[in-house]
Amino acid sequence: MKKEMDLFVNAKHEKKFKNHYPLIHKDAVRNYSVLKQEGSIINLIDQNGQFIAKGYYGIQNKGIGWVLSHNKGEKIDFLFFKSRMETAIDRRNAFYKSEETNAFRIFNGEGDGIGGLTIDYFDGYYLINWYSEGVYSFKDQVIRALDELTDYKAIYEKKRFDTKGKYINDDDFVKGDRGEFPIIVKENGMNYAVYLNEGAMVGIFLDQRDVRSVIREKYALDKNVLNTFSYTGAFSIAAALGGANKTTSVDLAKRSKSKTIEQFSANGIDFELHDIVVMDVFDYFKYANRKKLTYDLVILDPPSFARSKKRTFSAAKDYPGLLKDAISVTEKNGVIVASTNNATFGMKKFKGFVEQAFNESGDKYKILEAYQLPVDFRTVQEYPEGNYLKVLFVEKIS
Repeated sequence: MKKEMDLFVNAKHEKKFKNHYPLIHKDAVRNYSVLKQEGSIINLIDQNGQFIAKGYYGIQNKGIGWVLSHNKGEKIDFLFFKSRMETAIDRRNAFYKSEETNAFRIFNGEGDGIGGLTIDYFDGYYLINWYSEGVYSFKDQVIRALDELTDYKAIYEKKRFDTKGKYINDDDFVKGDRGEFPIIVKENGMNYAVYLNEGAMVGIFLDQRDVRSVIREKYALDKNVLNTFSYTGAFSIAAALGGANKTTSVDLAKRSKSKTIEQFSANGIDFELHDIVVMDVFDYFKYANRKKLTYDLVILDPPSFARSKKRTFSAAKDYPGLLKDAISVTEKNGVIVASTNNATFGMKKFKGFVEQAFNESGDKYKILEAYQLPVDFRTVQEYPEGNYLKVLFVEKIS
């Protein structure tokens, strides 16, 4: 049984924990120095010595741990993990039954009751993401719960908790029968090649499922599409299958070209009818302006933070400038899909970025639709930061 330690909550933070805020920050407690070993069970105590909640100690970039229960008598043991995971799996029952989609999230951290832990499903393969050594210390309980609750081909894992917050690159295989990668998964009838054994990213971001679907169904037909920060070209696939005349995928990473070709091929699309460009996106905007290239649909989904030899990009401060670049190559009545996964600001501020960019460009706009996380990426209202995805479909109307 893990040792339990009392942490005394600073007065100004008591109310939020009593209101079921799940993330424990270092500055929220008085005696942080007593914590020594990640994975220790924490009891949060108020100024009157009364129990508030219990959680675990695990350092990640967001904080020092997560609340797991507000029941003083609840034990953080195998039955706790099995219960939380069983509830989460039941919530995704419709996904398991779907004939059109077999890649989705079955457990989404604090949204399903255990912050720092996510589990994704890829056509019989499970992928666990551990975001701290603290939550990784519960590995045996999590694996055992998957054993008892699911039938799987194999379990893989990603450790995302080294000292710099990066992915720990070692053998990702946990148990079962090793997969032969890529495996081809389905998402709303579209095919995507996925690798669970090649580093931190697998080839597709599942949180953009709804956005890819609406691009295919409503925005792609007969359009000339520019997909920036394209990674493996997932948005380009959706656009092509939606009847786009042509897609142009732009990404700085050299491997993006072969990965995008692979995704086109998985869907029976002739990749030679589409452009795949290995180039810094900001340089491409300059090139497009010089060549007077314009697009009917421009997709912007940059990383929250990126550094290249030429520049550093931070979504929190540089997104308006990126939008201005996109506006400059968007046709009148064209649409920009503006997306960010930066959790440090909300939708209101993101809409402010759109307003700023269009004002500075001297163009008018209309927000057509807004999206956040899909239903399998469950969130809780007590932790709005958990609903990190923000996507706006913006029409340029001048």
